[in-house]
Amino acid sequence: MTDTGHETYEKLLALLDERGAAHRVIEHAPEGGTEAVSALRGHTLAEAAKCIIAMVKIGKKEKRFALVVVPGDRRIDLNAVKALYGGTYVSFASPAIAEELAGSPSGTILPFAFDERLELLVDPALLENAEFYFNAARLDRSIALRTEDYRAIAEPRVERVSAD
Repeated sequence: MTDTGHETYEKLLALLDERGAAHRVIEHAPEGGTEAVSALRGHTLAEAAKCIIAMVKIGKKEKRFALVVVPGDRRIDLNAVKALYGGTYVSFASPAIAEELAGSPSGTILPFAFDERLELLVDPALLENAEFYFNAARLDRSIALRTEDYRAIAEPRVERVSAD
């Protein structure tokens, strides 16, 4: 699985460079927890992107996957995600499915949807910061990215998907 994470990391860096995004790579001790990694990187939890993949069932036959991104000081509001899709059931995707869709290990999921099966949902509160931080598909690397560049490149669907 680590190879997949490294490929996703390289793909991300190539995309940011190609699009001229203002970003910095931060090397740190391996850490996937939002609170611990934010302390290592030296910023507030509100400036960290917490990225989780949710699975929404719509009726009996259809399943949709959403890459939900919220500030590190908030929780994902699964009911809000379910309501956006008119779903009948919502849960976090299993670790195996999340890692397959994200192309990286749990704890390193990017706020970018490289898999067409994922819809990117970003809480507006994260976008209030001039820049934000996230693990870059590896436990030992993070990216600080200018928010305006992120919006232009990732083109997320911006919806209130967090709870305090």
